[in-house]
Amino acid sequence: MILKNKYRSVLTFVSTLAFLSAFSTSEPQKPNVLVFLVDDLGYMDIGANNPECFYDTPNVDSLARTGVRFTDGYAANPVCSPTRYALMTGKYPSRVDATNFFSGRHSKTFDPAPLNDHMPLDEITIAQVLKGEGYATYFAGKWHLGNSEEYYPQNRGFDFNIGGHKIGGPYTGNKYFSPFENPQLIPDSPEGEHLPDRLARETAKFIDDHKDQPFFAYLSFYSVHTPLMGRPDLVEKYEARAKEIVGEEFTTDEQVYGDKERFVRILQNHAVYAAMVEAMDEAVGKVLQQLEDSGVANNTIVVFTSDNGGLSTAEGSPTSNSPLRGGKGWVHEGGIREPWIIRYPGVAQAGTISSEQICSIDLFPTLAAASGATVAHEIDGLSLIPVLKGESLARRSLFWHYPHYSNQGGIPGGAIREGDYKLFERYEDGRVHLYNLKEDIGEQNDLAAHYPEKVAQMRARLHAWYKEVDAKFLQKKEDGPEPWKP
Repeated sequence: MILKNKYRSVLTFVSTLAFLSAFSTSEPQKPNVLVFLVDDLGYMDIGANNPECFYDTPNVDSLARTGVRFTDGYAANPVCSPTRYALMTGKYPSRVDATNFFSGRHSKTFDPAPLNDHMPLDEITIAQVLKGEGYATYFAGKWHLGNSEEYYPQNRGFDFNIGGHKIGGPYTGNKYFSPFENPQLIPDSPEGEHLPDRLARETAKFIDDHKDQPFFAYLSFYSVHTPLMGRPDLVEKYEARAKEIVGEEFTTDEQVYGDKERFVRILQNHAVYAAMVEAMDEAVGKVLQQLEDSGVANNTIVVFTSDNGGLSTAEGSPTSNSPLRGGKGWVHEGGIREPWIIRYPGVAQAGTISSEQICSIDLFPTLAAASGATVAHEIDGLSLIPVLKGESLARRSLFWHYPHYSNQGGIPGGAIREGDYKLFERYEDGRVHLYNLKEDIGEQNDLAAHYPEKVAQMRARLHAWYKEVDAKFLQKKEDGPEPWKP
């Protein structure tokens, strides 16, 4: 009898603890999300990727040391709007013919493929998904995904929109310095304020105001897009530094660039561009510091990337992507390989370097998975959470489709990457080039004639993908020749 009473007492105690636990224990808070998207920032433009970088990027480099840095991270397209579509939707932009910047149309021998100049209203954005999971959602900076307000961030899942509208650069007002005269950046700043600092300040305020609930902050810099304008103090700093830099600044490459007059920068020494990069880095640092000050850094996923390669062949050619070939507007590595850094405290090991091949299409499924959301519709990207945990990504191929003439001189073409190999296909005449990127990151040694079977296999998979996404191609000009079709 005594033993029975003791047993009953133990049961009562355990039951009481369980009862109290049910009321005192809540589910862990969903991770916050902070995304930095930098416009036109090349892979070689940050110190973490380039030990000899001319530009100082201490805050981005520090972020890399506390997260995972990807050596083979890509943009979905060599220009901005298509990549921005892919980041928002998890889909290849070719699925909706959003294959060039909105609205870019340049003709040469052929007319470009038909271009859709907005993100369709029936697309589900990552902001809508996270909002459905209880997140406060915030956008700041460059949008460039539609030409009227119905397409703007506040109508695509974001609770707040600070500065995002139809244009692709800071072309209103005094451009990078206030007054900005941006219709979505109200009230305007005091005269002379720098745009990256304004966007960082607004983002920091949003984080502090929403530190007690899950939030999704998407800071999409207008920097370092043209016009080339830098803070005077930083320009002066880099002008002095540039005097110490010696070497050939430009070269030509008729084989790849198509004409003898297409110069490409091969030396980083542009003081104004350097000032723009450092000001962006300072803005990143301010927002990262706010995570610490608000006590949420340990529960915030931070993503840092760009929308296309560095501008090296036109519009001032301010940066060098060397040893990568080409730049913005080119389907070569200089136009599509991007800085990619992801910090996920408690999941990703700090200071990891990954060679997994990732792309803009992977942001959507990664953030959806981290939030616990179920994605019921079809997308192209893969969640990167397994990679962040040190596992491999179940991916065979990445694809690119750019059926346009870029205003940076880029030629229409497509590409597929599988393992170490990349096949590039020219849309004007159907010629193909094969490169082993592990041995030849600069795409100098065309192996197509040496490996005809590999060319045939990769080309067949590229063409099958064209059909899957209903890709469009070059069009015949009036009285012009017939363009090549796959």
